[in-house]
Amino acid sequence: MTATVADTLRPLAERLDPRLARPRDVTLRFWDGSVLPAAQGGTDPTIVVRRPRALAHVVHEPGELGLGRAWVAGDLDVEGDLERALRVRECFRGVRITLGDKLAALRAARALGVLRPPGPRPPASEVPVRRGRRHTLRRDRDAVRHHYDVPEAFYRILLGPSMVYSCAYFDSPDDSLEDAQERKLEVICRKLRLSEGDRLLDIGCGWGALIIHAAREHGVRAVGVTLSEPQAALARERIRAADLADRCEVRVADYREIDDGPYDKVASVGMYEHVGEARLQDYVARVARLLRPGGLFLNHGIVGLGPGRVSPKSFAVRYVFPDGELHPVSAVIAAMERCGLEVRDAESLREHYALTLRRWAANLDADRAGAVAAAGSERERIWRLYMLGSSLSFEWGDVGIHQVLAAAPGGAHGLPLTRRELLEGQPSSA
Repeated sequence: MTATVADTLRPLAERLDPRLARPRDVTLRFWDGSVLPAAQGGTDPTIVVRRPRALAHVVHEPGELGLGRAWVAGDLDVEGDLERALRVRECFRGVRITLGDKLAALRAARALGVLRPPGPRPPASEVPVRRGRRHTLRRDRDAVRHHYDVPEAFYRILLGPSMVYSCAYFDSPDDSLEDAQERKLEVICRKLRLSEGDRLLDIGCGWGALIIHAAREHGVRAVGVTLSEPQAALARERIRAADLADRCEVRVADYREIDDGPYDKVASVGMYEHVGEARLQDYVARVARLLRPGGLFLNHGIVGLGPGRVSPKSFAVRYVFPDGELHPVSAVIAAMERCGLEVRDAESLREHYALTLRRWAANLDADRAGAVAAAGSERERIWRLYMLGSSLSFEWGDVGIHQVLAAAPGGAHGLPLTRRELLEGQPSSA
């Protein structure tokens, strides 16, 4: 009698299950219909291994990249709650994989016929490893456009009608996404002490939400820059619809190409993750040169718990943010101080991003068919996995996000005495 897939993998499961941090609470079902049940019974969620190619992806590229490839290709799926299935990672925290474990896995892979080289081809949406110097103007444009030059209809489904990207600012976990994103825009404006006539630069302006809000609510004259032509086109449409064309301008440009300072205030929201460790100091120095004496700079971005690059084999780098890098918040602050900027405030929004990502995931679930029609099944699957996986990374403290506010020397910055006034008070005339 031929052994089932579950029979072949059961010895490996029996080696690992007793050593897990908590009982494995997901069921695995394989292409032949055989099942490895959850350790404590139950069937929700069930990880479905639809074909042998899923295991071949994992064998030839162990870790999150192999699993991600199998997911994007549709060879691996989940019935039930995807977030609960992703939480299976918690079971493996602190588990040391021994030589015996590896040999057991090798025997099972050989028996299932998934060892044969070469491994399966990656899905078409994967960005191949790129050679050469990172973060040149051309390479950064290509990387950013991979992420943002996506049909507008997809991002409208994902982000909702406000088309505001990056982390929202919640007053309560029950807030709507739209309310929390509106609050985020206003918090940024208040931290920057925006007032009538200020000249604002938004580096990485996306679809224009911040500059529109700042011009409408605070009377500023705003310039937004993006590397994405489709983003710029939609931002200009939204500016015209808001009757703010005399106050807002959008340029397709790199931050290294901006030379028309001084600006009173500069915001960078969800952009510096694209800058790169080697260019972080130059990035801050360029912003500092664009500020007037006493001007303010707010940098809002995801931070890592250690220095340097995200692994080139991470799912996010290969499918979502090519060449993306995360820096510790200390690196951002140190770069500001080396440029003579005075750090005035730093706020962690880690829990806010977990809430934001779950709202986006819910938007996608509510119109998955529309998202597939707009951008294809691979991209929909990429974002579904990425958002829920990232929400758990923020929840677990694997990554964080900070808003850091700094002032340029040589003039009055107008900041209040207390943080309460910074977030709630009216702009100072000091």
